[in-house]
Amino acid sequence: MPDVPSLRAALLDWYDAHARTLPWRAPPGSGTRTDPYRVWLSEVMLQQTTVPHAAPYFERFTARWPTVGDLAAVEDSELMAAWAGLGYYARARNLLACARAVASDHGGVFPDTEAALLALPGVGAYTAAAVAAIAFDRPANVVDGNVERVMSRLFALEAPLPAARPELKRLAALFVSDDRPGDWPQALMDLGSGVCRPKSPSCEVCPLAFGCEGQKTGAPARYPLKTKKAERPHRHGHAFVLRDGAGRVGLVRRPDKGLLGGMLGLPTSDWSAAPIFQAPVAGAWTEAGAVEHVFTHFSLTLTVHVGAGDGDFLWTEANEALAALPTVFRKALERGMAA
Repeated sequence: MPDVPSLRAALLDWYDAHARTLPWRAPPGSGTRTDPYRVWLSEVMLQQTTVPHAAPYFERFTARWPTVGDLAAVEDSELMAAWAGLGYYARARNLLACARAVASDHGGVFPDTEAALLALPGVGAYTAAAVAAIAFDRPANVVDGNVERVMSRLFALEAPLPAARPELKRLAALFVSDDRPGDWPQALMDLGSGVCRPKSPSCEVCPLAFGCEGQKTGAPARYPLKTKKAERPHRHGHAFVLRDGAGRVGLVRRPDKGLLGGMLGLPTSDWSAAPIFQAPVAGAWTEAGAVEHVFTHFSLTLTVHVGAGDGDFLWTEANEALAALPTVFRKALERGMAA
């Protein structure tokens, strides 16, 4: 059994010397609490997204909407356009719902307990724990993929993911303490991000190597064990790049529910094994090649068709459309414009 107090002290010492500088973070050991709005916003953005990709979005959001009240007042379409490119668009809808709940039900002030945060719309167990710990210095068990990886290696856990998650959460809870509860999860995240990486962990510089059971096996990268995933299904579809006489692009607003809900998009067919070609307007359509995209649960090949016409669409300048569209449609528009 690893020596939990010694490991905890060693990691916090390492964090004091090596903490990343991030726009939503207070310096380690400073005693300064980070604005809970910034913590919450960063945590929502970082779900399924890397720090380098999320940071520019965070800077733009906080410059444009510096408080949760400012964000709560924004139109849905404006928020969805600003989110384009971050993926997992249900997060954007939940972001707005949560901001409006904080503004209307809590006077624009985030609640400061894990239980109250968990009651907010769109806030799950991980985000509630992260905000409680980092923004309010509450002892909370903050467990993400980085923490799961660190714990599985520290304890050389032989149970595979995802079944091992309850045990990994129990092991992570052994380290939760009233001593620097806000710095602790951030130290774990930094260790998992920069040292205890998924592949080729840098055990030679790891502050926890002295007590790591996975390191003692000689094969720490073997952990965490994972159950083999089922093969991701593949779908096909048709996307239509329609231009009017002024060169504008015809866009549509996707239904609020479902994949890419509420986002702007190109007109498309259904996405299936054998999609039906059904152009949005009659006329001559030219095939412009295909683009590939991978979603969480399936991969997609979109065949792009280019045409000219008019109709009841959201006519948008091409550069504005490129900035507002989610990645899959931006790829298709770029392909169509290059044809």
